[in-house]
Amino acid sequence: MSQRLDDAALDQLFHTARTYNGFRDEPVSDETLHALHDLMKWGPTAANGCPMRVVFIRSPAAKEKLRPALSPGNLDKTMKAPVTAVVGRDLDFYEHLPRLYPATDARSWFVGNEPLIERTAMVSGTLQAAYLILAARALGLDCGPMGGFDAAMVDATFFAGTRVKSIVLVNLGYGDPAAVYPRGPRFDFAEVCRIE
Repeated sequence: MSQRLDDAALDQLFHTARTYNGFRDEPVSDETLHALHDLMKWGPTAANGCPMRVVFIRSPAAKEKLRPALSPGNLDKTMKAPVTAVVGRDLDFYEHLPRLYPATDARSWFVGNEPLIERTAMVSGTLQAAYLILAARALGLDCGPMGGFDAAMVDATFFAGTRVKSIVLVNLGYGDPAAVYPRGPRFDFAEVCRIE
C-alpha cells in the first residue's frame, strides 16, 4: 500500500484520462462490468454504507427507455455509447449496516433522520460514482460522466418502487479520441488549497 503508482498508471487514471463524448463500436462485456464492480466496491464510504446502486444500460430496449430523460446535448452520444451506467443512491442504505458495519449499531444513527440519510447517501454515493470512473479507467475503459438528464424520469423508469434516487449518468466504452474536446485548464494548488 505504500508504493507510489508508476507514471503510466497515473496517466491512465488522471493525467491523460479524458471525458469521452464518443466511443468506438466495441462492446463492453458482462465480465468487464462485473470486474468494474469488483474493483470499485472497495472504495471507502461513510460507515461502509455503500449506498450506490447502478443500472448498466446496454440493450437497445433499455436505451430507448432512457432516451426521453436525456437532455438534447447528451442524447446522441448516450444512445451510441456501448454502456451507460445509471448511478443512484439508495436512501435505505442504512438498513444494510448491521451486515456492512457490524462493529457498532450504526443503523440507529440514521433511523428517522432523513436529512442525515439524504446527505450521507448523496456524499457516499457520489464518492462511489467517482470510484466507478477510476475503476473503469483502471480496467481500460473510457468514461463520459454527465448530469444533463431528467432525474425524476430516470428514477421512475429504472428505480421504480425503491428509494433509490439517481446521481449521475456515466457513458462507458472504448473512447474515440476524435470525440474529445481540448483539455480544459485546472486550478493551481494556491488557488484552491491551503496548508494550515
